[in-house]
Amino acid sequence: MSSADRTQITAQQVMDSTVLQLPAAAETGAADAEFLHPADLADHLENLTLEKQVSTLSSLPKEDAAEALAELDETTAVDVLENLDDEVAAQIIAEMSPDDAADVLDELDEEHRDALLDKLDREDSEELRNLLNFDPDTAGGVMNTELILLEKSFTVDEAIAHIRTEMADKESPYYAYVVDEKQILTGVLSLRDLMLARPGTVVGDAVEGQNIISVTHDMDQREVAGLLSHYNFLALPVVDNEKHILGVVTYDDIMDIMHEEASADMLGMVGADPEESVDTPWRESVCRRLPWLFINMINSALSASVVYMFEGSIAQMAVLAVLMPMVANQAGNTGQQALAVMIRQLATDRFDQKKAWMAVLREGKIGLATGLAMAVTAFFAAWVFTSLPAVGLVMGGALLCDMLLGAVAGGSIPLLFRALGRDPAQASSIFLTTITDGAGFFIFLGLATLFVL
Repeated sequence: MSSADRTQITAQQVMDSTVLQLPAAAETGAADAEFLHPADLADHLENLTLEKQVSTLSSLPKEDAAEALAELDETTAVDVLENLDDEVAAQIIAEMSPDDAADVLDELDEEHRDALLDKLDREDSEELRNLLNFDPDTAGGVMNTELILLEKSFTVDEAIAHIRTEMADKESPYYAYVVDEKQILTGVLSLRDLMLARPGTVVGDAVEGQNIISVTHDMDQREVAGLLSHYNFLALPVVDNEKHILGVVTYDDIMDIMHEEASADMLGMVGADPEESVDTPWRESVCRRLPWLFINMINSALSASVVYMFEGSIAQMAVLAVLMPMVANQAGNTGQQALAVMIRQLATDRFDQKKAWMAVLREGKIGLATGLAMAVTAFFAAWVFTSLPAVGLVMGGALLCDMLLGAVAGGSIPLLFRALGRDPAQASSIFLTTITDGAGFFIFLGLATLFVL
């Protein structure tokens, strides 16, 4: 979530109390604490009980409360909003940026959300209802509708005067957007370009022939993040299918999105729900995790059945049981490296099919090279450990094959998940481990049975 930018302040200004300070009436135990930024206040609030969070936000000036609420963890923000007096909650929401307000309201139950929206003035209520109609995972769902629009007929001087009157009510106006009489986007001007333009220049002429980079309201937020990062813009305009400007996605929103997506991928890889956090009720977490744990148990049983097939071989040479886990573990680590690289790439890049499978081939080459290095090392180590060169050859051969398989599997699984319409990260680690363990045990014990026993 974003907050209004604060100007850097000097030490003397801090002494002059240009800070946020908790009111003594809140009785939070930190009444003397000073906060230079809403994010600092939000960090403090998250360490308080819900009762004190509600009391503190109720006592703060509504603008400061709105900025702090926008910085709170989403779950905490929703809990606080649900326990605030409706009148106070509506006043705080009215001071929030539309995109931040929509994010919080979207998590409330419909009845409570409608009650709060009904307490806002008509213009704010309609704006938020429109934002809530967009899919929260699209550009429309994360865009901010507070932007500066310039008519094509404005001169530079008129545009600057217009920006001065609009600036106070807008969030981080990095750019001004030039529109025609139908609100169709015709150009984008940075504030720097406006300040340096020759007086009397018509903004419509200044942007004529400009190649406008914009995103449609239904574009996935990951793609929006990729475009913003690719072009190094501070913001991207959001338009509908007829190029009418709807809002703007800013870099601070994208940073939040990328953080959330990275966290979701990390949780998904091990079968945890991407929406889960330490604030999730433990019973709900149990219900979310159990299905993947059952799947993992079934997969582990498959690996165990492979070992059981070679029970006789292990009984004849107990050292095989000692060396066997090393093969699977090394291959699993190789696969996890490939898996992490591929998921990261899918999260930050738009991969065409050819490039995607070339990336799998690349992982195969890496697996082959690292597998050879580890196979040679394992050959000599196993030979010295057992005094049997044949065991060294089996160990080296099994390690090479399983590491190659692990690298290819790690690169392929996310692509297969994506082709099936699933999240590429969802439980990828569980299926990778099944492949590397099962194959590793089979290859190692199979080679040992053929060439050693």
